[in-house]
Amino acid sequence: MNENLAIQIAGLGKRYRIGALQARERTLAETLSDSLARPWQIARALLRRENPAHAGKQTFWALRDVTFDVERGEVVGIIGRNGAGKSTLLKILTRITNPTEGTIRLRGRVGSLLEVGTGFHPELTGRENTYLNGAILGMRREEVDRKFDEIVAFSGVEKFIDTPVKHYSSGMYLRLAFAVAAHLEPDILLVDEVLAVGDAEFQKKCLGKMGEVAGEGRTVLFVSHNMGAVEHLCTRAMLLEEGRVALDDTDVPKVITQYLHRAGTPDQDEANLAYRVNREVLAAQNRADIRITDVSLHTVDGEPLRLLRTNDPLMVRIAYEADPEIAVPAFVVRFRSMFGQEIFRLGTMPISGFDIPRLGPRGCVELTIESLPVTGGEYYIDVRLVAQRVERLVWLEDVVAVDVTEKDVYGSGMALKNNRGLIVLQHHWAHRVAEHAG
Repeated sequence: MNENLAIQIAGLGKRYRIGALQARERTLAETLSDSLARPWQIARALLRRENPAHAGKQTFWALRDVTFDVERGEVVGIIGRNGAGKSTLLKILTRITNPTEGTIRLRGRVGSLLEVGTGFHPELTGRENTYLNGAILGMRREEVDRKFDEIVAFSGVEKFIDTPVKHYSSGMYLRLAFAVAAHLEPDILLVDEVLAVGDAEFQKKCLGKMGEVAGEGRTVLFVSHNMGAVEHLCTRAMLLEEGRVALDDTDVPKVITQYLHRAGTPDQDEANLAYRVNREVLAAQNRADIRITDVSLHTVDGEPLRLLRTNDPLMVRIAYEADPEIAVPAFVVRFRSMFGQEIFRLGTMPISGFDIPRLGPRGCVELTIESLPVTGGEYYIDVRLVAQRVERLVWLEDVVAVDVTEKDVYGSGMALKNNRGLIVLQHHWAHRVAEHAG
């Protein structure tokens, strides 16, 4: 293995058998039919160079023919849709699961932040769990001793460090767990979407810590849906699609753009929001008596929007079906850049003071933005609906992709794209020459 390489992967694949543990009583006809078909299934498997034991059984390849090298000191962001194989790849690298095929070579000590809080015992105090979790993550007691004060300070739970963690809030629990994991000193660090813990201030600390690790020249594989973090931290990005490497490039914005373009192009069957998977999941977890059936973009006259330019007016129409008994609902529209940065958030109550006492069984709300103050580029809209300002009913992310055409806003002859900032402001300049005294 080349000494400059920290990770070397060739032909990696991981196959799962679907429904392998399901069993039921079989009829005589089914048994006879399977017995007659079995020889043909085995022959077909042999021709395909597959294991005959799996012949006739439904399988799913989470990863297939994945090949790449990572040099020492590289910080590689791994992005892709849910189910693309990102977490499976990291679990194989940490030996949580074995690959079906292919080879892996790692050089140096490997640390992982995959499941924050794994190994925490509710009856033990924060201090005891710090040592326990550190041991599970591969830290020696001397390492924990040396870093203990730093870990506790980072977590922000100093006052409760000798309290059993069963009395911690979920945020305190996660902060302490992340603090322990974040103070590992491995040669290779594998991180799987663990920066979304705690409040906004703690998330900034987490990103700062990740930046320190990257700056120390360690090798990092970073799985995240936070495109801003990927762009900020990573020197290279890899896009996974259906278990295969679709794009691998040191031009991180290019890979992110490719991912967001593909993610923002839904299938025709997903056009109606009432049948989108994420809506159904959220309704099951929260309330099933409301459905956002459509989110669409229009001109202020209500016509379908065909072209949107910087500073143009925009109307967002949200159609719904609901139980009329839902009281004091509040709609929120969040506008995000293609890298996931929130640009602005507008809501009915309490943000804008627009009160909707009750919803009708069917209807729509319309948000009119008199002038959209963003530079040219691709943006995304999220929609949320809450009740009584507390209970979240529906939360849809990336519900609409918005392509804003750049415009010469200031009359300078320069059309502004989002590589020159995300927003435009009405402003003016002045120049005054100071008079010399005497």
